[in-house]
Amino acid sequence: MKVKPFKGIRPPKSLVKEVASRPYDVLNSEEARKEAGGNEKSLYRIIKPEIDFPVGKDEHDADVYEKAAENLKMFRDNGWLVQDDEEMYYVYAQTMNGKTQYGLVVGAYVEDYMTGKIKKHELTRRDKEEDRMKHVRVTDANMEPVFFAYPDNKDLNGIVDKVKAREPEYDFVSADGVGHHFWLISDEETIRRITEIFEAVPAMYIADGHHRSAAAALVGAEKAKSNPNHIGDEEYNYFMAVCFPDSQLTIIDYNRVVKDLNGLTPDEFIKKLEKNFVVEPAGSEIQRPQNLHQFSIYLDGRSFSVTAKPGTYDDNDPIGQLDVTITSNLILDEILGIKDLRSDKRIDFVGGIRGLGELKKRVDSGEMALAIALYPVSMKQLMDIADTGNIMPPKTTWFEPKLRSGLVIHQLH
Repeated sequence: MKVKPFKGIRPPKSLVKEVASRPYDVLNSEEARKEAGGNEKSLYRIIKPEIDFPVGKDEHDADVYEKAAENLKMFRDNGWLVQDDEEMYYVYAQTMNGKTQYGLVVGAYVEDYMTGKIKKHELTRRDKEEDRMKHVRVTDANMEPVFFAYPDNKDLNGIVDKVKAREPEYDFVSADGVGHHFWLISDEETIRRITEIFEAVPAMYIADGHHRSAAAALVGAEKAKSNPNHIGDEEYNYFMAVCFPDSQLTIIDYNRVVKDLNGLTPDEFIKKLEKNFVVEPAGSEIQRPQNLHQFSIYLDGRSFSVTAKPGTYDDNDPIGQLDVTITSNLILDEILGIKDLRSDKRIDFVGGIRGLGELKKRVDSGEMALAIALYPVSMKQLMDIADTGNIMPPKTTWFEPKLRSGLVIHQLH
């Protein structure tokens, strides 16, 4: 893998907590408006600049994108964001529930994305790509990092261990209780060694941020094509990524709720389930699945433990073995008539970070008729799927904690 250090644009230490924000795609415009509140330094003013317009403003209007560029300039003019004098790598660590994961912040190579060395496991939507491409074009920067995984590497781990023994540049806890720790790597020998080690890494995997990755790479490729003097070492040939060893990452469950039972009564639905699943009553509280191919189903105030029968899945098929595939084919499609998870309005998806109580609440309120709790996908499954060129079904993986935006920005010139 080809990576490079870069001159990051960052907030002064005293302002980092005011500037840093959640990623643009985990909250809507009104939630961003509320979180930013009266904080003029919030990065939401650049990554969700519609909050500087009256309520109801379309976030895709041309003047909203222009506002992002205007606000970025204002942040720099005011000294709320300052560019490092030298090219660096950075270490970004996050602590949640007593566990810390350590990532290296690098410039990832556009060509590695275009040729598939940076591997995907999700489809992207063109409208979402174009939204982020417009944002990258107008700001001429990668405002937010993408989240990569790479096969565990003891040499990189050793470098990170030495760096994290030092005093961090940033060290704070965000409102959601996640700790954020950030170090600079400025000495030339360590920088050279990181670049060299990554050259031997066979692949990197997009864990989170498929649309940001696509947008960043496509804009970089655009710039290369339109530059008659392009030679290949320009800054736009790289985009910002935080790269974590796969052993440190945890994927949490991504669950399903459905509005109706496709004309069935609860008991008729359970009866149909018994064709492909062993169904066992589990009381009135939704239970957390304990194993692959075991699910929890909640409806009508009742919880059931549901296990797929042998022969209903293929553990030799990287897609066929996924619990999201089993539930999509044998429950959502075969019983409930939901054919397309991307477009069917009868289904919604609930990240496991919200807890099983959120599933129960949405069914008990009458908003939904059924909840399905899934056992989370493993990093090995994700990497196997990406390695074989397959694509996961929609809404399969949920990573926590999310990367905080605004700790460092990568400028494309």
